[in-house]
Amino acid sequence: MQAKQVEELIIAGLANARVEVESDDGSHFTALVVAAEFDGLAKIQRHQLVYGTLGELVGREIHALSIRAHSPEEWVALQAAQRG
Repeated sequence: MQAKQVEELIIAGLANARVEVESDDGSHFTALVVAAEFDGLAKIQRHQLVYGTLGELVGREIHALSIRAHSPEEWVALQAAQRG
């Protein structure tokens, strides 16, 4: 499976999300997801939302998925902190 396909599935499930997915081997992925839906949710709840967009692919075509999930406000703050 291609990283772009995983990106498209997450975007389809979380409209208006910023999504970046990378993979070196087509079965292990890292994803950055910035979505308003994450506002006020715990980390596990955010991950569950992302996994929900991928359905049965997780554990089959997607063997591993590392997720960084942030609300838009958190993402802006993280970017500002990195700039110093």
